[in-house]
Amino acid sequence: MAEIHEAREIAINLLWCAPGKVGGSEQYLTRQLAGLCGHSEFNLHAYVPQGFMTAHGELADVVHMHEMPSTAHNRGTRIFYENTWLAARTKSAHLVHHGGGTLPVRGNSNTLLTVHDVQYLTYPEYFSAVRLRYLKAMMPQSVQRARAIAVPSAYVRDVLIEKFSLPGEKIHVVRHGVEALVRNEKNVARMRNKYGLENVEYYVYPAMTHPHKNHAFLVSLLAGPWKNRSEHVVFIGSTGRAHEELLKLVADSGVAHRVHIVGRVEGSERDAFVAGSRALVFPSQYEGFGAPLIEAMSLGVPVVCANTASLPEVAGNAALVLPLTLDAWSNMPSTIENMSGELVQRGYERVQHFSLAESGNDLAAVYEGILS
Repeated sequence: MAEIHEAREIAINLLWCAPGKVGGSEQYLTRQLAGLCGHSEFNLHAYVPQGFMTAHGELADVVHMHEMPSTAHNRGTRIFYENTWLAARTKSAHLVHHGGGTLPVRGNSNTLLTVHDVQYLTYPEYFSAVRLRYLKAMMPQSVQRARAIAVPSAYVRDVLIEKFSLPGEKIHVVRHGVEALVRNEKNVARMRNKYGLENVEYYVYPAMTHPHKNHAFLVSLLAGPWKNRSEHVVFIGSTGRAHEELLKLVADSGVAHRVHIVGRVEGSERDAFVAGSRALVFPSQYEGFGAPLIEAMSLGVPVVCANTASLPEVAGNAALVLPLTLDAWSNMPSTIENMSGELVQRGYERVQHFSLAESGNDLAAVYEGILS
């Protein structure tokens, strides 16, 4: 009779993951967990803040979720619960996977740490003084203490090796998995009607209005090289630290009639904004990955992005990758018109590399490597 092995318990710390508040890192981890569906060799337990179970009910069949008696909106409260409530409940787990970039001081020492990015090293001016002090204190010790580290891109891996003198074999690239998205023209028409975009050709930028997302660059294009063109720009995404500055710039630049700041939209409506666009434009100064690029490719939309951080790696040959200068982007609309069909086809091919299953398999391989 074949020997039956008991599934190993993996505890996953998502206490930092306030739904809708933490950007792409929320998608990265939740999609990985969805990709673990079918990996019965692991007994998965996720420890989550209030509101997470409602926001991510799709994970109920994959992981056992345990809700802490608080939201994750206050960092001090979250740190307290990590070092007390979480530590007590995960001390017997075979492995604890901390998904928020730093390790608690107390708790099970057999750990996998997910580091989404190290933006604070490149753009410290974009962080509050409190947040910057916390990262400078916690990140170096966390990456040293972790048994292994998972990152979304080779770019982040290389930066960690360089900045923290880490051995390469300690760091594993776990690709971002993206659900297969399908264009729905009825949803596009409904979205255009709802937001007054029926007869508008537009480029879409899905990103929180944080400074590094660089929304101002697109406003400068509209006011400068693209001032005689007819296309609009649609910004979708939650309010970030640079939101007020963006509103002022739009007003001062005289392009308010061509800029639509929609705010956060969900699910099918978000996909409709992307699917209805001439192209997804992504002039971000820093990304640990950049999932919107792959999502747009899945929807059959051409992609234009900056040549910064991980974006060229993610885009491959399936996007127009440009330096962040107005001159480099000045002829982008004409280039997209000429290359649209080719970029869409390349995008469909590129998407196959970033499925949920592939992401889950990457993560499972890291779990197995630590536990073996």
